[in-house]
Amino acid sequence: MNETGPIGIIKKLVSFAVVGAVAFFVGYRIQGRYFSGRTPAQPIEFSHRIHAGDNKIPCMYCHLYADKSRVAGVPNVKRCMGCHAVIKTQSPEIQKLAAYWEKKEPVPWVKVHNLPDHVYFPHKRHIKAGLECQQCHGDVASMKRITRVSSLTMGWCLSCHTKRNVKNGRDCWTCHI
Repeated sequence: MNETGPIGIIKKLVSFAVVGAVAFFVGYRIQGRYFSGRTPAQPIEFSHRIHAGDNKIPCMYCHLYADKSRVAGVPNVKRCMGCHAVIKTQSPEIQKLAAYWEKKEPVPWVKVHNLPDHVYFPHKRHIKAGLECQQCHGDVASMKRITRVSSLTMGWCLSCHTKRNVKNGRDCWTCHI
């Protein structure tokens, strides 16, 4: 029986809301699962294990915007060549880097920790709050190739905020506007 009038409209709106909520939840869960474990190949096989692990280069040396900006940034070719103009110059991977340097082109790195455009995530607030890079990015010093170890979904972020009892006059709405 097809209902009309206010009751019919309310039932249709409720049905639409339920279907929309289920679709949103399923999509949200799939997104988090799909992107955890993401380990894309890069144009140059850069090893964080060698740089951050073996050579103990701090994250902030290469990702120099993390405490000043919304983004951590990736090092430009000039920063890499600052060392690699003299270190391991015969390595095939360093020769790839040198080719970018000679062409005055940036290395087209593939983002591993990519967030949707609508997400406002300020690295600097989290660094200044005392979070270590490893809390979100994992133990990169042991990774030959960077792997996304966290889902980075809103639920994942909120669980950290809840555990840390983040208040300090700011709630999540003021952080994410």
